[in-house]
Formats: sequence, structure tokens, C-alpha cells
Amino acid sequence: MTAQPIRVLLVDDQPLLRTGFRMILEAESDIAVVGESGDGEQAVAAARALQPDVVLMDIRMPRVDGVQATRQITGAAREAAPRVLVLTTFDLDEYVVEALRAGASGFLLKDVPAEDLVTAIRTVSRGDAVVAPSITRRLLDMFASRFPAADSPTPANLQHLTDREREVLTLVARGYSNAEIAAELVVSETTVKTHVGNVLTKLGLRDRVQAAVYAYESGLVQPGAL
Repeated sequence: MTAQPIRVLLVDDQPLLRTGFRMILEAESDIAVVGESGDGEQAVAAARALQPDVVLMDIRMPRVDGVQATRQITGAAREAAPRVLVLTTFDLDEYVVEALRAGASGFLLKDVPAEDLVTAIRTVSRGDAVVAPSITRRLLDMFASRFPAADSPTPANLQHLTDREREVLTLVARGYSNAEIAAELVVSETTVKTHVGNVLTKLGLRDRVQAAVYAYESGLVQPGAL
């Protein structure tokens, strides 16, 4: 049985860019571009109507920007909300932090090579994140003023984590890969994957990027901590 193609919605206020992305993606047999939108308001409506698997979202747009649109799309009343991959011109863009907090599964620069764009679409469609943890950490550290102070109350759902799961969450937020976490805690990578999965499930998070953001927002990890 042939697998269904990954359904992609393109959102950018520049028609030329949308055309370029469409040409790249439609050359792939496992990807189908199901629609285009020129701003965030249109994107939210299109996501509801077209039910894409992945939304390629420009972050800076008129009327409704990519952050607001991402928040509405990932919170949609749907069994499995679309994954959002945001596009930005700058790799350390304050809007990216807000988009990650809003539910985006990662970000790409607009001048991304074609093969990397295709790989990223496939990656997020599987439920994984495409932002390197170290880059996520740099972003979160840079815009740390948006997060609670160290003496803020600890969120109640952190209490659901075991001590080891808290350790793993802390290391994820600090930019460690599964292999690095395994070495740090002297356990197998399989064990680390199990812990990461438990953390995501218990906290209702979608991927490692959201886990890193949560660790900062909850005060578990402080900006600049090593």
C-alpha cells in the first residue's frame, strides 16, 4: 500500500518565495502542496479547511503574524494538529522564540538549501523537531527576560516527573543530544529516549523544542546555566 504524501501548506507574504518553495516540494513524490496563504489570517483558515500535515510559516507578515497564526493552528481542535515549521531571515530572531513557545516544531532560514527544506518537512511530519538543541538554547538565553525569575513558583505538573526525568529535561534544555545525555547519566540511549518520551507525555509536550522552552518557562533551567 502506497503511503499518503505529506500535505504541506505554504504561508508567506511574498508570492515569489511561495512559488519557489512549491517547485522544490512538488518535485518530491512523498510531498504534496495542498495550498498557499499570503498572511497569518488566511493561514489559520486554510489550515482548518485543508488539514495539512505541515505548515511552512513565514514569521513576519502583515495583519496576523506567524506567531499568532502558529498559536491558533497548533491549538486547533483536531485529533492531530499540523506541525508548524517557521521561516525567518535571521537565525537569532526574537519572533522565533515566541513561535517556539506558541507550538512551532522548529525553524529554518529563508535561504535554506532545497535538500534541507525537504528533509525538514519530512522530519517534522514524523513528529520530530528540526532545531538543533544548542541553537534553541542560544535563542532562549538571548531572550531570557521573557521567562520567570528563579524564585517563581514551580509549576504543579513538574511534580509529576521523577528525579531522573527532571535531570533529562534539564539536559535537553541545555542542548544535550540523546547520546550526550546517555554519557552524562551513564545510561543507554534507549533509556534516554524512554525518559524523554515520558517527559513529553507527562507534560503534554509535542517535541524536544517545546520541552526546552518549558524547562525555561518553568524555571527548572536558568538562562546561561551550564
